[in-house]
Amino acid sequence: MKERLARACVYELQPALLKSLAVFDQTVRKGLEPKLLHLVKIRTSQINGCAFCQHMHAQEARHDGEQQERLDVLASWAEVAVFSERERAALRWAETLARIAQHSVHDEDYDAVAAYFNEQELVNLTGMIMAINAWNRLAISFRFQPDFQLSFN
Repeated sequence: MKERLARACVYELQPALLKSLAVFDQTVRKGLEPKLLHLVKIRTSQINGCAFCQHMHAQEARHDGEQQERLDVLASWAEVAVFSERERAALRWAETLARIAQHSVHDEDYDAVAAYFNEQELVNLTGMIMAINAWNRLAISFRFQPDFQLSFN
């Protein structure tokens, strides 16, 4: 798959886009654990089909001490017991919001996440999900390619 427009070109053509998304991302991460944010970003990127963001956030997660075994089963988080109840609530919320066009946000969805996050955290978590959805749409639109360090023999 070939990039439609290189990241550097997109950011050069519209530097305010990069800056505003980066500032928004930084603002909403306050008060939330980095590992939790990585999981939410990766899972949302999986749902949206954004290879660039999946790759980048998985690298960041490993750098911040996330275990590869948990990343390996993240797409099936509801089927395994390696995620905390708080992480599971955040992942469920991320899936609900990433699929908002197909399904409404029901009270049970909200109640499930509100049981583990205070109001400030819930606003920030929701903002983070909004941010990664925006990043995904940018990367998918222009087919940003992951910076792989692989060789194929």
